[in-house]
Amino acid sequence: MRVDLKRLKELVQQGPADVIIGKNGLSEGVLREIDRRLKEKGVIKVKALKSALAVTGLDRRELARRVAEAVRARLLDVRGRTFVLYRHEDYVRVVEGGKGGEGSADNRAASAQPRGRRKRWSQRLKYPQTY
Repeated sequence: MRVDLKRLKELVQQGPADVIIGKNGLSEGVLREIDRRLKEKGVIKVKALKSALAVTGLDRRELARRVAEAVRARLLDVRGRTFVLYRHEDYVRVVEGGKGGEGSADNRAASAQPRGRRKRWSQRLKYPQTY
């Protein structure tokens, strides 16, 4: 399965950060949360606060590289203190239907939503076509 990484990166950059690295730096809890979000979505946006850079003593690009290495993900982009991580096997699972069948909670929640109500950013996100 081939994925258009450039388009995927653009889509993720438009939304809010999924994980924020704070003044505790790269703790086990932050790395576990990044790993969990990658399993859930396949591609995530992570933001590092200035205090995280000061605590770790790393520059923004090196911090992004270390996080990607720690969670076995691919670093797609670094913009300022924000970076995008991608894990192919998790992304493929999410796109190809890792979400449950007709009776899943996702489908029930979507049908219960009133008409005309605007969806949240994460619900409007359409992943690019795969080849």
